[in-house]
Amino acid sequence: MMKRVFAMINCAALFAAFVFPTLAQTNRSGKLDNGPEFVPGEMLIQFKAGTAQAEIDEILERVDAQVSELIRPALSAENDRGDLVLATFSPLVSFEFARREIESKDTVEFVEPNWIYRHQATSDDTYYTNGSLWGMYGDATSRANQYGSQAGEAWAAGKSSCGSVYVGIIDEGYYYDHEDLAANAGTNPGDGTFDGVDNDGNGYVDDVYGWDFAGNDNSVFDGITDDHGTHVAGTIGGVGGNGIGVAGVCWSVKLMNAKFLGRNGGTTANPVKAVDYFTDMKTRHGINMVATSNSWGGGGFSQALSDAIGRANTANILFVAAAGNDSVNCETSSCYPAEYSSANVIAVASITSTGAMSSFSNYGGTTIDIGAPGSGVWSTVPKRASGDVVSGYASYSGTSMATPHVSGAAALYAAYHPGSSAATIKSAIMSAAQTASLSGKVVSGGRLNVSGF
Repeated sequence: MMKRVFAMINCAALFAAFVFPTLAQTNRSGKLDNGPEFVPGEMLIQFKAGTAQAEIDEILERVDAQVSELIRPALSAENDRGDLVLATFSPLVSFEFARREIESKDTVEFVEPNWIYRHQATSDDTYYTNGSLWGMYGDATSRANQYGSQAGEAWAAGKSSCGSVYVGIIDEGYYYDHEDLAANAGTNPGDGTFDGVDNDGNGYVDDVYGWDFAGNDNSVFDGITDDHGTHVAGTIGGVGGNGIGVAGVCWSVKLMNAKFLGRNGGTTANPVKAVDYFTDMKTRHGINMVATSNSWGGGGFSQALSDAIGRANTANILFVAAAGNDSVNCETSSCYPAEYSSANVIAVASITSTGAMSSFSNYGGTTIDIGAPGSGVWSTVPKRASGDVVSGYASYSGTSMATPHVSGAAALYAAYHPGSSAATIKSAIMSAAQTASLSGKVVSGGRLNVSGF
């Protein structure tokens, strides 16, 4: 087995468009012509089962490359797959040449860029009782809005607790000490103390609240720059009925974090590990992980990420994904990761408080599944006061804000229908969608209706 080497990835700062690349388009710069951005001098390589270390070394020497990180080791249970590695090569060598040279070997399954991903939110500038939290309202709530998620009606019917359910936030870190999140901050039952020991044997020491795959440490919250992940967390599971701040779709739910996004985004290698991290938590450690919430996008198709999402599907974990904020039709433009075809993917567009598709939202009649509140959404954020990080609230817009509404809905359904498969939960969400303003724009033809299941 090759030695695991961890490396911090330096991401470029350009925004990533959602266009699938052709081989001829790629170049040395790490930017496609009018297309997605990737890390120059890096590539993901999937070797076939049984590939010896000596042969791996020989293949990499063809382009003067070396392994910088073992993303996923060969597993005996998967006799058709060898190591998935992140390799670096000279930026003087074009990606096309490096891929062509390496993929010519029979022991290589695929080679792909290390795509760069971005948050799917934009900031606009306190909540349920004052009329601000429209995304949680319903037709019959005391503050009514027929275009809200109807979560308020579900609460009124006694459905607000998801204490037996975990949701994995694959995003930035989140402020788990926030006044409206602390009670719902999930911890790893197999490694729930900071004792310097990998008690559950998953390869991550003291992953109490999750793991920071960008920084390769257990510090999933690193300050006020983790506002995006914290905002997502509040919509999924802000504590309800406590007389302060906001309420998430699930008033009590266990939130865990796999941080991979920083101020400059993140790259393919880390969400692959993040998805597998939560899959392992469920399959090997018995955590009731129902869904991951993925408010990010960019790059092109990644077989490595698609495979990881497929493994999550096998484990009955939903992958809830933001449609993206480029105002494009995903029938003709690529929208990853929302566009992956795995059955556990729920792709989410954004709607406004009037029920219309948000102007920035991507859409697609056969590719994007459902609409949810994403314009002017209030939720939790960390703020700084007198040098300290304190609890705050802010209004953001984006498909990033729509996505956690659906993640929370999945958790709520699972809590009141224990043992449900990912397919059953997705079907319930899709079937309950209220159809009106999104016909032809999303697969369900409608918007999230939490009270409908």
